[in-house]
Amino acid sequence: MSLKRVLVGIIRSQEGTSDRAKDPKMKTRYYNLSKDKAWEEVSSTLKKIPGYKVLHEVQSVGEITLEKRTTFGRTVDITVSVLSVSPVKSAVDIYSASRGSLGDLGANYRFIIHLFASLDKKLVKYKISG
Repeated sequence: MSLKRVLVGIIRSQEGTSDRAKDPKMKTRYYNLSKDKAWEEVSSTLKKIPGYKVLHEVQSVGEITLEKRTTFGRTVDITVSVLSVSPVKSAVDIYSASRGSLGDLGANYRFIIHLFASLDKKLVKYKISG
């Protein structure tokens, strides 16, 4: 992780992925799966990642809410969105925000990278590069 991420993290306490992200690691992930299949895979994968607690799932909307406790005792809320792009293509975005007023020193960025790494490993054969 770069020094820039840490410096930005002094004042920022949230991070999210999008199609327009400058950092390639923070771009939306696309998979050759229907939304329902992607939902099943993403949901089951997230439940198996140690340190993250699934709080809420709404399959009709495509949102999974997770909670993570940091080593310093802060609580981080993470929302994973599974969206249908076409009948056979889905997108996954992640938004992570720390509770409290201080910055996160890049922790939300690291959490998103970790979650995407786990999802990419599980869904490698369906991932659309780019």
